[in-house]
Amino acid sequence: MYHHSGTAVQQAAGSATGVLEPGVPDTEAILFQRCTWCGTAMYHRVLCPVCRGSDLRTERSDGTGTVRHSTVVHRNTPAARNVSLIEMAEGFVVRGRVMGPPIGIHSGDRVRLSTAKDAVRGEPVFQLVDEPYR
Repeated sequence: MYHHSGTAVQQAAGSATGVLEPGVPDTEAILFQRCTWCGTAMYHRVLCPVCRGSDLRTERSDGTGTVRHSTVVHRNTPAARNVSLIEMAEGFVVRGRVMGPPIGIHSGDRVRLSTAKDAVRGEPVFQLVDEPYR
């Protein structure tokens, strides 16, 4: 990789550029990437969506976020389930499921990570932090 001044920059030994670092599977945390050039947080990307930089470092999320969008899915499942886009406190968006009745999940609800990887679908599972006022 080249620094914008034109000089070559050496990568740290053992870090894979643009790939989440393998390690012990942690079911209680979401790992995300942050661009070292512009500071953009992202989830499972090879290049930064803002500056197209490939120098990404892996960080651990604290697991709190806000529901950006939620929908109820009736397809390929015996019961209705929700699929939600969660905007995490660090600034990246992840697709996951929020526990509770599917019609009770709304945009703006605060959530906390329950399990980083669901055994059936392999996506994060969240729970509501506050009971809805509705």
